[in-house]
Amino acid sequence: MTTFLIDDDSLSNYLTETLLKMEDFSSDIRTFEAADEALAELVQQPEQARVVFLDLHMPLMSGWEFLDALAPYRSRLLGNCRIYILTSSLALEDLTRSHGYDLVAGLIHKPIDSGEIRAIQAAMAPADLT
Repeated sequence: MTTFLIDDDSLSNYLTETLLKMEDFSSDIRTFEAADEALAELVQQPEQARVVFLDLHMPLMSGWEFLDALAPYRSRLLGNCRIYILTSSLALEDLTRSHGYDLVAGLIHKPIDSGEIRAIQAAMAPADLT
């Protein structure tokens, strides 16, 4: 399984990647500071198993724009891609809006912790994303 970290904050990416490695979350962790770069790679092989940690507030392409851009690939991504919004925003509107995207598996407030990573691992059935 491949994990994408999409956040314009390099420190946030570093901390999340370090924690994911400590928890043996994924064998392949890719970091992106621009959502459009991650999008280009993701849609090349939408059937590949991936977990995505996505920041919402980024320049050029926001997390919401990233999610909207996935719409044409939705049927090929479902079952293969889980997206977790990883945000510092405490806005209730973000949580409510995230429910409109069936690829979004959850919203996590930064910084992510070991317990949340273990909960994500536990939520993934053995047949999912392998």
